[in-house]
Amino acid sequence: MVLTGLEQIRMTFPSDLKGKNVGVLCHAPSITFDFIHITDLLIKSNECRLVSIFGPQHGLSGQTQDNMIEWSSSIHPEFGIPVYSLYGEHRKPTGEMLNGLEAFIVDLQDVGARLYTYIWTVKLCMEACANAGIPVWILDRPNPVAKLPFDGPVLKEEYFTFVGGASIPLCHRMTIGEMALWIREKYLPECDLRIVWMKNWQRSSLFSDTGLPWVLPSPNMPTLQTALVYPGTVLSEALNLSEGRGTTIPFELLGAPYLNTSKLMKNLSARNIQGCAFRVHNFIPTFNKYSGQLCNGFQVHVTDPSVYRPVATAYEIFDAIMETSPEGSLKFNPPPYEYEYRLMPFDILSGDSVMRSSLLGRINPKVEFQRWENEISEFTGEFRQVAYYKE
Repeated sequence: MVLTGLEQIRMTFPSDLKGKNVGVLCHAPSITFDFIHITDLLIKSNECRLVSIFGPQHGLSGQTQDNMIEWSSSIHPEFGIPVYSLYGEHRKPTGEMLNGLEAFIVDLQDVGARLYTYIWTVKLCMEACANAGIPVWILDRPNPVAKLPFDGPVLKEEYFTFVGGASIPLCHRMTIGEMALWIREKYLPECDLRIVWMKNWQRSSLFSDTGLPWVLPSPNMPTLQTALVYPGTVLSEALNLSEGRGTTIPFELLGAPYLNTSKLMKNLSARNIQGCAFRVHNFIPTFNKYSGQLCNGFQVHVTDPSVYRPVATAYEIFDAIMETSPEGSLKFNPPPYEYEYRLMPFDILSGDSVMRSSLLGRINPKVEFQRWENEISEFTGEFRQVAYYKE
């Protein structure tokens, strides 16, 4: 079984944390293998004093459904200590929130897609703690889809937002600890960063190989299968295409009233996309896009994660939709998206404007994929210097 950073400090509490006033950034999956939440562990510990709790997007318990649905700070009903929202009035801890802290602990479950906001909340916390002279401790957890290949464009700095604050690929294969280390090395050398690495984890694995319980990292991430398709199909959030929110398998289902699924399935089949299969599955979302309307749709089934490229597959899907739908049917949504009011949502998700331009210009997918390969090759050369885990 994989031993997470939380399991490590549970077994041997770090001497540098003993007797300290600590704050912890956590959420629902911040648990031990036997389902004890980090806040319960720390509040009962004689090793340190838990004085404040911080929560990211979707809340401390995963209660808020969608993007830009904020939640408010409060007092913990049992512990009587502050619970600070970092997805509401503030996304970065204030000096008042950090006052009195001697260490800031992070225990968050990432899902392996650059645009997932938790690591960018961590980056903002690293900035705030660096200014306050507070060390940041990352309790590392598995990248649940690290077996997938690197995929997608590398984010360009002019497109840095709350859904991306480092130049890494869309499907990045990194753990949250490695991403924090990358951020420190590239952007925040002044941050006092301590990482409690995992034991028994390999990058060539899936979450199902870890022996750990799956707890929803966010409300629309119900299963590992969702996480496998998410780095690609999440781009649908920036299109007039339902990503399956309002169904029981979001991101696995895609659809819209204007799709001709018969033509679309034939088109996709002819593309010989590796590692997955497509199956017609119409649906009626209960909320979000096309709520209450019949969507002509389909499900993406991952059959071989070792060769499945989620971003490239999504690009092929969007290209196929353009080929099989009336001209102009597939549209790119305008801002705002995740607190960005100027840049196009698709661009900040994909990493730059080129992917959108390639789709609109009906550029051969192989040309776009080669561009990504060149960027990923440069990135991996640098990443090898900081990567902690073996394949």
